[in-house]
Amino acid sequence: MHLDTNMGEQLPLFSCKAHIFQVDPDTRKSWIPLSTSAVNVQIFHDSVKNVYRILSVDGSKVLINTIVTARMSFTKTSQKFCQWVDSRANHVYGLGFSNESDLTR
Repeated sequence: MHLDTNMGEQLPLFSCKAHIFQVDPDTRKSWIPLSTSAVNVQIFHDSVKNVYRILSVDGSKVLINTIVTARMSFTKTSQKFCQWVDSRANHVYGLGFSNESDLTR
């Protein structure tokens, strides 16, 4: 995926591997895996707009493209899992990490 450097995004501030999940939009109860294995998850900062963005791309498919807002709450639900609501996309996302230190960072 090409990042528009005119927006002020350059290199990721943080990059790690994680399994990506989304709450089933129909039932709102169960998690659906969006990736079959751990994929790159990156956090970018747009210095022009002063916003942060969580991005994950698997091949040519965008799995997550979330603008982080002040009202967003990231909930650590276990030692290796966190979740948040992306109100713009109307989805609940979850990330499963291989270790707690990646989740903490």
